[in-house]
Formats: sequence, C-alpha cells, structure tokens
Amino acid sequence: MTEHPDLWQLEQACYAQGMTAVCGVDEAGAGPLAGRVYAGAVILPRGWSHPYLNDSKKVTPRRRDILYDLICQEAVAWSVAWAEAEEIDRINILNARMLAMERAIQGLSVKPDLALIDGNRSTGITVPNQTVVKGDEKSASIAAASILAKVARDRYMVQMAQVYPQYAFERHKGYPTKLHYERLEEYGPCPIHRLTFLKEK
Repeated sequence: MTEHPDLWQLEQACYAQGMTAVCGVDEAGAGPLAGRVYAGAVILPRGWSHPYLNDSKKVTPRRRDILYDLICQEAVAWSVAWAEAEEIDRINILNARMLAMERAIQGLSVKPDLALIDGNRSTGITVPNQTVVKGDEKSASIAAASILAKVARDRYMVQMAQVYPQYAFERHKGYPTKLHYERLEEYGPCPIHRLTFLKEK
C-alpha cells in the first residue's frame, strides 16, 4: 500500500544512511484547558502506509480509530505516554510536551537510531533526533504517532467525562469551547483542569 509515498521520504533518507529503526514522535492536547498532554512514538515497518494515514487533525474520528488499531497491530514498536495536568502547571506546557514525548520514546520496545520529532524543539529528548516542522504532513512515522496520541487522549477524556460529567468532556475533550467555559463558570475547575491555563483566560 503506497497511497502516500511522499510520507516516506524522510525515513528513506535515514535508512539510506544505514539506520534500521526510525521512530516518529508527536503529541496531542497542548491547547486544552483540562486533561493530560499525550504523546505517541511509532516505528513502522518500512514502506507501511494506509489510504487514511495523514495528520490526525485531517482524519475523521472513525478513521482514526481504524488506524489506531492497525498501527498497534502492525508497527515494529509503538508507545503512548503523557504528562498530567499537574505536571503541565508545574513545568509549563512546552516542557510537559517534551516530557510526554521522551516518555513515549523510552516506552518503545525497540531502541530507535533516530527520533523524528514533530515541531521545532526537542529539548529533553535523550535519543538522537531530528525536528520536523509540520512533520505529521511529511512523515509516515510522525503521522502514525499523531494518530496514537490523538486517539489515546480522546479516549482518556471520554473516561474523564464519566468521572466529572458536569463538564461534558466527551463533547469538547477539554478544549476552550463556549460550552466548556460555561461549565467552568458554573462549577469551577476540577482536579484535571490546568490551573495555569485558566489564569490566562
């Protein structure tokens, strides 16, 4: 399956240099007012692709679920990790994103020769790495990691909606929507809200 051959150019260049394990890393949930920030790390089999594979924000929820299961079944190695809301408040969202990414990389069952990191920062990443701006549009591995992070975070927020039903987390996933602000106004923050984000409102 090679619907998106352009998504393999970065990985191909790495393999041409003799690397054998290249992982993509991406995060989800930097912007919400509540909940964890998640990160995924994925080492795909060489050339693996799927017609749905793309930046997670451009894939429908149903297709993301399909991809999530496929990636977990077929990846050479994969890992999902996170940083808690309390950690985000303590060390700020940028550092928490990096912490979640590092935890995801460390959770891989295969040690990568190189980590392709979505974005332009890799502070705190302890394996050899290369940052890739808009990487989820340029790398199959990063796109796969973005799917894992997004789906895992959405599922977590649906679970949190059962714990804190008054906030309707299942509808907005913690993002700063009109509904979310209305519920915050009515009920105040709960234990998974990022208090530093609420002060910026």
